[in-house]
Amino acid sequence: MTLVYLVRHAKALARSTWSEPDRLRPLSKTGQRQAAALPAHLGAVAFERIVSSPAVRCVETMVPLAKRVGLEVESAEELAEGRSGRDALGLVLAVATEVGGPIAGCTHGDVLLDALATLRAASVPLSGPFECKKGSTWILDIEERSLRAGTYLPPPADETSA
Repeated sequence: MTLVYLVRHAKALARSTWSEPDRLRPLSKTGQRQAAALPAHLGAVAFERIVSSPAVRCVETMVPLAKRVGLEVESAEELAEGRSGRDALGLVLAVATEVGGPIAGCTHGDVLLDALATLRAASVPLSGPFECKKGSTWILDIEERSLRAGTYLPPPADETSA
């Protein structure tokens, strides 16, 4: 069994306050804290590869995790906003099968929700709420080149919001 950790990017600056291209929109202060907490939140997983939507907010979400395991964040258009969940699942399945070890990927809410709907339609068991809060993770089990199950992991707690 191989695991894929599919992360929704951490909280970004509001679209309404950003005037540059949306792909360049970075994480907010809260998002930076979520990203910094992600490595501990996911535990001591020895990731083989880390892939991300090319959007700055996704790459920034994965940088602390990549640093922890000594990897670069690889850009993947299949995880970009507006892509289909089927594209995203195809990519992570191919990468996980290729490396044979755990991988982490970062995408957007629309892509992740579409991926979950695709899994649900294929009768893949999903544990947890059918949601993807910013900074949350879906852990997908892959066995014999097919997705077998998914488990929701809520986002890291924001210690400053207590």
